Amino acid sequence: MNIAHVLARKGGHVHTIRPEQTVREALAALARHNIGALVVVEQTDRPVGIISERDIVRALVEDEAMFARAVRDLMTRDVIVATPEDDLMSVAHTMTERRIRHLPVVVGGRLVGIVSIGDVVKAQRDQYEGEIATLQMQITDMPS
Repeated sequence: MNIAHVLARKGGHVHTIRPEQTVREALAALARHNIGALVVVEQTDRPVGIISERDIVRALVEDEAMFARAVRDLMTRDVIVATPEDDLMSVAHTMTERRIRHLPVVVGGRLVGIVSIGDVVKAQRDQYEGEIATLQMQITDMPS
């Protein structure tokens, strides 16, 4: 199974924000959409960063004035991305090892979707359930 299968189920919509918007605007968007991260994009929808609830909380502990700062001041710039062709197991491994909860999906430098660790776990669970059901059918259909 690959990321394209996950996106086919969940859709390709991604909540984004521009680098010049404020951290307060980012928080409002996170709360409004009940999500944990926003992909920071240029006008061409090219991802240039990602900002998460954790990023904001950690920064606010140090500086309450962070609300008025631009997203670009806080975002993670070295964004690790996936492509629709990436294998689900390798993406799960990358997310676990790098402690990443959200992975933008990009084709030709353009944002086409996002997967969360929850999406990956659900897809793996669904795949395993399908394999179990197939094995159970094969066992019950075996001649005695």
